[in-house]
Amino acid sequence: MRYAVVIERAGDNFSGYVPDLPGCVATGASVEEAAERLREAIAFHIEGLRSDGIAIAEPTSCVEYIEIAA
Repeated sequence: MRYAVVIERAGDNFSGYVPDLPGCVATGASVEEAAERLREAIAFHIEGLRSDGIAIAEPTSCVEYIEIAA
């Protein structure tokens, strides 16, 4: 599966979340660290859903960049 993630600057670090998996979040000192921690968080989150017998949401979110004139 491939999930969209959002990583934002949060003061001195970076914070990320997965729109299709509510409650699945992670932080890191860099974008790369936050992304790696999100990868681990997604696996852990899905494992927890499976063990609780809860359906795993199919990834439906997508990410696009839109350019505008400044």
